[in-house]
Order: sequence, then structure tokens, then C-alpha cells
Amino acid sequence: MTAAPFLLAHADGPPGGHAIWFHASDGVRLRAGFWPGGKKGTVLMLPGRTEYIEKYGRAAGELAKRGYATLAIDFRGQGLADRLLPDAMMGHVGAFSDYQRDMQALLALARTMDVPRPYYLMSHSMGGNIALRTLTDAFPVKAAAFSAPMWGIRLPPLSRPFAPLIGWLGAVAGRSLTYAPTTGPNSYVLANPYANNTLTTDRNMWDYMVSHVQADTRLALGGPSLHWLRMALAECTTLARLPCPDVPCYTALGTAERIVATAPIHSRMARWSGALFDIIPGAEHEVMMEIPATRQQFFDQACALFDVNP
Repeated sequence: MTAAPFLLAHADGPPGGHAIWFHASDGVRLRAGFWPGGKKGTVLMLPGRTEYIEKYGRAAGELAKRGYATLAIDFRGQGLADRLLPDAMMGHVGAFSDYQRDMQALLALARTMDVPRPYYLMSHSMGGNIALRTLTDAFPVKAAAFSAPMWGIRLPPLSRPFAPLIGWLGAVAGRSLTYAPTTGPNSYVLANPYANNTLTTDRNMWDYMVSHVQADTRLALGGPSLHWLRMALAECTTLARLPCPDVPCYTALGTAERIVATAPIHSRMARWSGALFDIIPGAEHEVMMEIPATRQQFFDQACALFDVNP
């Protein structure tokens, strides 16, 4: 474990935040960001695909105002964690179970650092997929909050029946390490304008995301490998069959969601006993980086859940 300053001066979190290098059990080097914020406990923040710890500095500020510290992770294959392919812009993982190695390493790091307890999970998109699997393995958290969790992947209607076959054929043809269809090596926020973007309706938050990858392109990530897509689809199918964890839960989903499949979220939340499900009018994919009212709603509801599960 090695502590260091954040890569970007404008990580925008509470004072005293810093980055930490650490390793998973298979030797992959990971990175975490810790922001102090109070004594109520620590929120383990699980970013989405393509993301990195600095992006959650403002979220850490929201949590600090409500009395919680934040410990965020750069998952393997993104941020400044080890990239797994010679093409560093291709999102990739050997198996989705490898992300659970990262989670166990993050838990060990939290214990080594002796951050405030208890622990809570907060996750976005792909992080929500990893979080759900983590919760099914009795991870020691008191409650969990999800932002647009990737419990299914939105695909064009005509390709949905053939998606698993495409991944399998890619593997048979030796094409697993090519970009998934319709994707490439470009960062979404650098390659696209704000107008009609699929992430946020808040221009300030869009500029915030763009500023990070402009400041250091090592944070940027392009599309996933065909292998990643195959593994992700398989994991979503497996998770859909599992019962809901016995953990208090809050989930938020925007009505303008265009990245993850929404039907699996509605299905899961309909059978998660006692869970709170917010459907937020007009919100895009990045609920934690939407307009101020949406951000306040998300953090208020999540922390209210945490408060009653000490």
C-alpha cells in the first residue's frame, strides 16, 4: 500500500483526500481514493466502466456534508489501475469474477487504513453489477445505494437475440480482443459534444468529466473488448437468476436512461423486499452527476438509508 497525491488537482473532494496504490490477490495493481468526511462510516464507491477515482470527488463532498467518508476504487483495466491489454484504450477483464478480487482487496485496504466503520456500498452502472455480486457473497456492509446499475446491457433491438452468439463467434474466430460492435478507442466525453449526450443534462457536470480526461489522457478509456461484452452479458444473465440480498437498498434510475437496460432494474427492485426505488424524471445515466436537484435527491435518500442502518 502506497499513498500519493491525487493525479488531478481538481479532484474536488473534501480536504485531506489522497490516492492509495494497492494490489489484488493476483498481483494486479489497483488504485483507491480516500476522502475523510465524518464519523458515521465509510462509503465504498464503485465507479462505472471507463471511470476513475477523481470523478467521484464531488460525490465525496456530498457524502462528507452528510457525515460519511468515501473510499473509491479504480477497478482493474481502467483509471490508473493496471490496464490489461497492449491497447490501453480497450476496456477488458479476463472474467467478471476478477472484479471480486478487486473488491476483496478494497475491503482489506479499508481495514488496514482503519477508516470509519461501518461500511456502505454506493455504485454506478458497471459498479452496480459488481456490487450486486459482492452483496450475494455476504460482503460486510450495512446498506447499498445504486445509480443506474448495469444489471442488463442495452442493445439495439435487432441484435439482442444474437448478442451471446456474437461474443461466442468472436472467441471461436480469435477476435475476442477486438472492440465490441459500434465501439472504438475513443473516450466518449472527448469524442462527443454535450448536445444530446447520454450521460447528463447538467452542462457543468459534463464539463467536469471532460476536464479530467483532457488534463490527463491516461484516465481515458474507449469501448470494451468483445470478450468483456461476452463476460458482461453472461454475468447479467447469472445475476438475474439470483435472489435479492438481505441488505437494505436504495436505487435511482432516470427516465431518460439510454445506456443500461432498464427492465432488469425494474424487475429486481420489484422483488427486493423493503427497497426504495426512485425513478427520476428526465435524468440521464449519470444520476450522481445530473442537475443539482437530482444529485441532492440521490445523496439525501442514500444517506437517509445509511443513517438508519448504523
